Amino acid sequence: MATLSFNTTRMRTPSLPRISRPSSFTKPIKTHLSSSSQTLSKRRRFVSRSLPETKEETLIIKQEEETEDDDPTSELSYLDPETDAESIKEWELDFCSRPILDSRGKKIWELVVCDASLSLQVTKYFPNNVINSITLKDAIVSITQDLGVPLPEKIRFFRSQMQTIITKACKELSIKEVPSKRCLSLFLWLQERYDTVYTRHPGFQKGSLPLLSLDNPFPMNLPENLFGEKWAFVQLPYSAVREEISDFDEKFVFGATLDLDLLGIDVDENTLIPGLSVASSRAKPLAAWMNGLEVCSIEADSSKGCLILAVGISTRYVYATYKKTPVTTDEAEAWESAKKASGGLHFLAIQDDLDSDDCVGFWLLIDLPPPPV
Repeated sequence: MATLSFNTTRMRTPSLPRISRPSSFTKPIKTHLSSSSQTLSKRRRFVSRSLPETKEETLIIKQEEETEDDDPTSELSYLDPETDAESIKEWELDFCSRPILDSRGKKIWELVVCDASLSLQVTKYFPNNVINSITLKDAIVSITQDLGVPLPEKIRFFRSQMQTIITKACKELSIKEVPSKRCLSLFLWLQERYDTVYTRHPGFQKGSLPLLSLDNPFPMNLPENLFGEKWAFVQLPYSAVREEISDFDEKFVFGATLDLDLLGIDVDENTLIPGLSVASSRAKPLAAWMNGLEVCSIEADSSKGCLILAVGISTRYVYATYKKTPVTTDEAEAWESAKKASGGLHFLAIQDDLDSDDCVGFWLLIDLPPPPV
């Protein structure tokens, strides 16, 4: 049982991004995090690529392994028969080269599409000389025709280098493109495919680096419309976090949640989840602005004395700064340690007042390592 102790950090200053005097640290609280209950692992949700949990599943998977689906050169086209196709309105998409060479010695490209619940799973291989928006548009249309699913309302993607091609294909199909690293199901699936498909492909190139790596740019100044007035490092028991995200519709709260079962995160109800609370007299407008940003994660950078807000694909903002002292450095490092101990799980809450029990915005966030391809 790992135990961390840190204080609630309240920056009592008239503006969120700048601290003009030493911070006030009050109300000591303790975080109890069980490393055994916070292990990040993949659930058995990927078609024919997962470990069995029962004898019956072992038999089913063994039968599947005898089919062409087990061939690493084969493509996948799957729709959960128990899922209403009309209910799948958002896709997660990756269109990128893989560490696999074709007969010409050129890297093979692959289109991978899924929805957040993995009810939809599609893969298609392409030679590198046909990579354009027309190829992508035609592939999207063929998925809808082959599986009988409608065109999605939104497509999320996480590679900035592919934004032009994906945007053009989406616009021609009247689909809203959403640059976002909140493609968490896709991240996990790509990791799973690397482990069980790409490495078994006859053209696999061990040690090959991703052609299109993920960006991690220098953080920019925070736009004025995202300013808060006060902020605090806070914690909530996981039971309270679940209550917050379950009441989204009833409370008309802005924000976003995560399917922790799908992500393989088993959290004890009493585990304290680290978070950041931001207070503002214009909390609702602030939450509304944040809601359109695809908030990904928050990082406490103790070396620079600031908090970094990551949104979209490659946008990073200096969300707040504080005067570096031994105490503030310990606070920031303890918060980051608590986040890592919870498998990267953390949250952002926007409130009218730091002492309020209600939120007008709540985002459940997680730091996941980028896929290896």
